[in-house]
Amino acid sequence: MKSSYICSRIKTIVQFIRKMSILDNHAALQSEVLKIAEVAGYLWQNGWAERNGGNITVNVTDLVDDAIRALPAISDPIQIGVTLPALAGSYFYCKGTGRRMRDLARLPMANGSIIRILPDCASYVIIADEPVMPTSELPSHLTVHASLIEQGSPYRATVHTHPIELVAMSHSKKFLGKDVLTHILWSMIPETKAFCPLGLGIVPYQLPGSKALADATLKELDDYDVVMWEKHGVFAKGLDVMDAFDQIDVLSKAAKIYINARAMGFEPDGMSDAQLAEMTEAFHLPK
Repeated sequence: MKSSYICSRIKTIVQFIRKMSILDNHAALQSEVLKIAEVAGYLWQNGWAERNGGNITVNVTDLVDDAIRALPAISDPIQIGVTLPALAGSYFYCKGTGRRMRDLARLPMANGSIIRILPDCASYVIIADEPVMPTSELPSHLTVHASLIEQGSPYRATVHTHPIELVAMSHSKKFLGKDVLTHILWSMIPETKAFCPLGLGIVPYQLPGSKALADATLKELDDYDVVMWEKHGVFAKGLDVMDAFDQIDVLSKAAKIYINARAMGFEPDGMSDAQLAEMTEAFHLPK
């Protein structure tokens, strides 16, 4: 009888502990993770995140306090596959490998995890909430984050997703020359130039998840905030996950306007060079 009672109590305590989250009593971190969940929902609702498509990683180091730093690992050390000295002691929220954006939107800490980069800068451990393995593309995402830190950039988020109209346009070689697609999209609606002032970089097709794709993306991110992967999707960096999403969203809207005009049987005029120059001047945008 006593043994049965003790087993029952242990089971209750274990269930309670499992319900606890790293987000409890950490309002700033909770707000950031809820923002990630919100964006994941937008990606799914837009049709940009089929099955387990797409990834999100966010540098949450600035939101971590001593209590979180003291948390034990819930995984053995896991090799990143690359050594990134700039990430020493950093913390990241990462979408889980094989996990769906629509599920992350509902349960972000069951479909993603928070990881701690170890002192060797070549491995990490999962610290919360569940031992959900991060995306298989984590090495390329972390490489981008390391570069951002080295540059002193305020950008903390990266988003990879599959916007339908932008991917469709990448199937035509005529759009893939340097800044060709950028100028078309800028010219469709003033907000595109205003809110995505660096335009859209282009990476010719590379095997998804490959080092060649990561290297080419990193090079394009020197000049652009959003990069098109030919016949695949886009990769964006931003101040936070919403900022990265917003840039993809305005570019996608411009692509829809262009495609709708073509579907109506005409080539859209677009804003003139003079009008775009006027926008640049009025909004103090990069030239």
